[in-house]
Amino acid sequence: MNEYLKHDEWCIIEEGFNPENHRASESIFSLGNGNMGQRAMFEEHYSGETLQGTYVAGVYYPDKTRVGWWKNGYPEYFAKVLNAPNWIGIDVKINGEMLDLAKCEVSDFVRTLNMKEGVLERSFVATLSNGNKVKVEAKRFLSIVTSEVGAIRYSVTPLNFDGKIGFTPYVDADVTNEDSNYDEQFWNVLHAKSMKGEAYITAATKKLDFHVCMSMKYEVLKDGQKVDLNPALTEDAKYVANTVEVDAEQDQEISIYKYAAVLSSLNHSKTDIASDAFSVVEAAQAKGYGALLEEHVNAWADKWDHSDIVIEGDIAAQQAIRFNIFQMNQTYTGEDERLNIGPKGFTGEKYGGSTYWDTEAYCVPFYLSTSKPEVTRNLLIYRHKQLQKAIENAEKLGFTNGAALYPMVTMNGEECHNEWEITFEEIHRNGAIAFAIYNYIRHTDDKKYLEEYGLDVLIGISRFWSQRVSYSQAKKKYVMLGVTGPNEYENNINNNWYTNTIANWCMKYTQEAMAHVKETNPARFEEILKNLNFDFDKETAKWSDIIENMYYPVDEETGVYLQQDGFMDKEQILAADLDPAIRPINQHWSWDRILRSCFIKQADVLQGIYLFEDQYDLETIRKNYDFYEPRTVHESSLSPCIHSILAAKIGDEERAYNLYLRTSRLDLDDYNKEVHEGLHITSMAGTWMSVVEGFGGMRVVNGQLVLNPMLPKVWKSYSFKVRFRGNLLNVTVSQDGVGVINEEGEDISIFIQDDEYQIGKESSVVIEHA
Repeated sequence: MNEYLKHDEWCIIEEGFNPENHRASESIFSLGNGNMGQRAMFEEHYSGETLQGTYVAGVYYPDKTRVGWWKNGYPEYFAKVLNAPNWIGIDVKINGEMLDLAKCEVSDFVRTLNMKEGVLERSFVATLSNGNKVKVEAKRFLSIVTSEVGAIRYSVTPLNFDGKIGFTPYVDADVTNEDSNYDEQFWNVLHAKSMKGEAYITAATKKLDFHVCMSMKYEVLKDGQKVDLNPALTEDAKYVANTVEVDAEQDQEISIYKYAAVLSSLNHSKTDIASDAFSVVEAAQAKGYGALLEEHVNAWADKWDHSDIVIEGDIAAQQAIRFNIFQMNQTYTGEDERLNIGPKGFTGEKYGGSTYWDTEAYCVPFYLSTSKPEVTRNLLIYRHKQLQKAIENAEKLGFTNGAALYPMVTMNGEECHNEWEITFEEIHRNGAIAFAIYNYIRHTDDKKYLEEYGLDVLIGISRFWSQRVSYSQAKKKYVMLGVTGPNEYENNINNNWYTNTIANWCMKYTQEAMAHVKETNPARFEEILKNLNFDFDKETAKWSDIIENMYYPVDEETGVYLQQDGFMDKEQILAADLDPAIRPINQHWSWDRILRSCFIKQADVLQGIYLFEDQYDLETIRKNYDFYEPRTVHESSLSPCIHSILAAKIGDEERAYNLYLRTSRLDLDDYNKEVHEGLHITSMAGTWMSVVEGFGGMRVVNGQLVLNPMLPKVWKSYSFKVRFRGNLLNVTVSQDGVGVINEEGEDISIFIQDDEYQIGKESSVVIEHA
């Protein structure tokens, strides 16, 4: 771990500048607003190690796949989240010398991410080689009210001299992606123009021709008064800038306010994008930095009012959960059904793609409870729109008759993951998409979604499963061969328990969904069957036969569900027996050694028990947990949260709490030594799950909300809000008992610790501990 950040309830604070931490801090202090985002690189020039990253939602590049041996069905490209033109840049010169924190003496450095307000702040004192000492204060935000606008206030105060302060605000399209397969640049600049007080660049991506326009305006103030500008203009092929110079006296603050409009052709015509960008940035400047900031802060207050989790008595836990919630809220807003949640969000390039199964398995529960139903509905519609692509993906692998295999990684529905054991074998992702439909409906009661969008997706997925299994004469059962389960430290194995389990569940649920639509809207039901050329009797009979005769590996001696055939043939070593010097093992061991070991990257069998826990008694859950948790190295960000939830379920408070800290502070403390590549955005939703579903014990059972909370000993209390079927419930768990306030919606009946309670509109219930 690398614990260099201060603990604070609402802020992430870095005191003192250590260049070795800078790339990690660029990830941790990132900003976003659903439409765009950027790493926390400096505004001023920095010659040290940095990953400059500005990202525009939905804009990507199909980088041709690079592999040693091409296999049939292999994706043709790996989708890159593009590093877009840099609009935040402001070069600063002090009496002609460039301000560069890699080349000057830095003191009093403080970088602060104010999560309550959605603002990044930085201050420091720099002593340059010419002896000039300056104090610098920078503050920037990406508006969540006007999501195409970003704004910066950057001030320089001479501390020991009178002299000239030079500012060069610019837009730079000479950018590269660190993860480019062939070291190429992905942008062509179409237009670049610099004018007095403003500049813009319009660039287009190669191949797919996405257009992005970055337009900037600025103003300079001395002692709070605007300075008349006579800038020197720079207009190169990929770079536009204004340079201004101001005479400053000792202790006199000189400030530059920079406004930017970031527009893409997803939302603007290519012919009008530049003029639209001018209009947006002009309106932003006219409104002013203060007014933009005020409305932005107010909008964040509203977000926090609905999604905050308050923990009393544990500042590390409090800071961590808010960091995770903050990143989720600034990555995805649910306003655009064409967008999804990338695993790094707007914080880095690794993994590429717009969405993984992470969205359905981890993010959907968060948005179901913290946002209006339309947000989650849009995530599901995103997949519905890509159904035909999922069918085409399956066809490439030899499946027929409308079988649908959703991609592991995608931007447009087409598979673009470039590791064969993932692309071809990690097919459990299909199950997560089906489960998300079920999860959405049980939380919202929006059963109409099935006839509008959900049923054809479920049928396509079930068709895939019915073709993917094979019948074993030896076992007299249906088996699933050559798969990779959630534990990616196992490849090409047979009968992964989780995959078999979720495949069977999918076919069962699809039949339930068909029965519902047939009953409530028979005309629509017949229309769906006709459109899909679905032979009801033949296909459902096959599904039912598979459901009744699916094979599940079990260890006869212990009764533990086996992760896959042959798991007990492995040498059974516990993760606690590993030398900490070789952790994480994926950075020290060969892949061959990892595959032969019993070590588990993330919840696999336990993932299935988490999803379908109502099918297992407490002793079965405990037995499997106690077997698999000691063998799990948690080298996936998606792992600790599931283990924390199940530990709470079986009453193991110590492990539940320790695993909560691990998942919640995964990036803040850099557990896996990889935060410099970007944050683990999708797993952050799992942190929320650890509190609400873990400690809060929240479940939906038979259409009713159930709470079975526990209070960690180190906490005095915690509270959270959840949306459920039109109600907004405020839940508080303390040493005295449990309280629930019905803040929005009609009367509701819920279960708290096995007893049913009626909570009226705008009323509450308190259950005191005996």
